[in-house]
Amino acid sequence: MTVGARDGAPRQRRDARRNRELLLEAAHEVFTEQGLDAALDVIARRAGVGNATLYRHFPTRAALVDAVFRDSLTGTMDAGERARKAPDAWAGLTGYLEVVFGALAADRGSNDLMTTHLRGVDSLEAVHEHNRRTVDTLLTRLRDDGTVRADVTTEDVLFGLAALGRAVPALTAATAATAAAASAPAAETAPDAWRRPLALFLGGLRGAPTAASLPAPALTADEVDEVLRELGLHRTRAGDREPRA
Repeated sequence: MTVGARDGAPRQRRDARRNRELLLEAAHEVFTEQGLDAALDVIARRAGVGNATLYRHFPTRAALVDAVFRDSLTGTMDAGERARKAPDAWAGLTGYLEVVFGALAADRGSNDLMTTHLRGVDSLEAVHEHNRRTVDTLLTRLRDDGTVRADVTTEDVLFGLAALGRAVPALTAATAATAAAASAPAAETAPDAWRRPLALFLGGLRGAPTAASLPAPALTADEVDEVLRELGLHRTRAGDREPRA
């Protein structure tokens, strides 16, 4: 009996590690598709384990989110460090925001993380504070050299970026749908659709507005309507259509 228990322990540990890996993979997929409020039982089913196994590894949603996104959050902080050291503060700010908005467009989970607050995710609290300090540091330099309006505050910018960032998944989905309908490669349009509104937002910060051309095509009326539908509470999530096991 004792020997059997000893023989079984390593396999149990291997099974536990494998279950954790499956849960993390499934959680990343589901959060990417549906956002951080996705049903946890959908994640468990996709991983091929029971709810009890999920809660044994991750007793709270916050613990699961932290484990899934910790590495990507660290990457955002690294981009912030590089931006602060940029010789040109404007180039540092725009380059940093390109990294951030690229992540916001990549999946709904990252978007939820960066544009909202979720209590209990320590790495998220750290990246929010790091983001605030990065924007504040660069804005101070830009105000000092007259590049941006003297009355622009860090909070102004953070609020505007959060509001714009929140719309990015809907914007990406709407432009991808338009590209698909026109038989155009979605990869050439949808992922970069955020560049135009971001450029407009940043242009409004400038002390002396420039006449630089706007990146990405302008939205059509139908695309604007589709973005608003995507942002609505009635949006149907992919996970709602998954068959139950």
